[in-house]
Amino acid sequence: MTNYRWAAALTLGLIIAGCSASAPEGTEGATAQAASDGLVRTADPYARGYTDDDFPRIKELAPDVYSYEQLRSAGEENFTTVSMFVVTSEGVLVADGQGSVEETQLMIDHIAEITDQPITHVVICSDHGDHTGGNSVFPSDAVFLAHPTSAATLTASANSPNRREGSPPVVLPTQIVEDATTITLGGKEIEVLFLGRAHTGGDLSVHLPAEKILFMSEAYLHRVFPAMRSAFPTEWVSMVERAQAMDIDYYVPGHGFVDSPDVLEEELETYRQALVTVIAEGTAAHHAGSSLADAQAQADVGDLETWSLSSSQKARAIQQVYAELDGELPGGLN
Repeated sequence: MTNYRWAAALTLGLIIAGCSASAPEGTEGATAQAASDGLVRTADPYARGYTDDDFPRIKELAPDVYSYEQLRSAGEENFTTVSMFVVTSEGVLVADGQGSVEETQLMIDHIAEITDQPITHVVICSDHGDHTGGNSVFPSDAVFLAHPTSAATLTASANSPNRREGSPPVVLPTQIVEDATTITLGGKEIEVLFLGRAHTGGDLSVHLPAEKILFMSEAYLHRVFPAMRSAFPTEWVSMVERAQAMDIDYYVPGHGFVDSPDVLEEELETYRQALVTVIAEGTAAHHAGSSLADAQAQADVGDLETWSLSSSQKARAIQQVYAELDGELPGGLN
């Protein structure tokens, strides 16, 4: 056990050195900062003092650019799913829907309270059901954009023989974005970017250059444990670092609270470190020859144990690190 812990510490140091030019402040520093600025750094809405009646929350990030936070449940835990929408004189672009027809329709209704412009574009940043489950209620003539990986995932879901009877139809993308595309809508420039594989492999981000806003969807889980069932762990770190290198004022997460720009920038680094910590734990155990079951049981992720979904996602994350090291991920390490 001592050798394993020493190896984990060494691996963590090597990963940080390899991913960043300077050693960053640890997650413990972010926790200390929470005490000094009075903000409870958590994805738990009730620990923040909210009630269910406080949602959905709509926040104007810049003129005509809004985040939309609605509660979702995972087991006994509640936290927010975040969408973003951009209002222009020629239509509305939505980045990520919500997880059901009812919740997506509620978001559409709230958008209609802000503008009478139709929804013309929907960017499928994450292909997971909690972001696409209600896409069928968006206007059928809207343009749906997705990465090829997400398009393949959605097509497989639509054609699955095990698809539950009565489920809402899966909306397939009508425009594929392999690397980047720019949409000019009502004079507003909106970039749809693929910055690398992260949470799903088809992770798209929506960038507003003039407003310096980057919606990162599930590539940024604000105080939610790194969920890796379909992830590419080390590539995820690189993807976050590409986002951090951009000229951005407002990093918008796909889950967790939409806080102030300064907090979200700081928390993005905290999240990057969380990814590094999980990878280091799995890598050290793998190099030590530990079985997957032993690695999952012994993984020590420190303060991350207090994050939302840690109890359900830690073991699965270690499993994905093992899969990456064993060359089992598509197009991954060999």
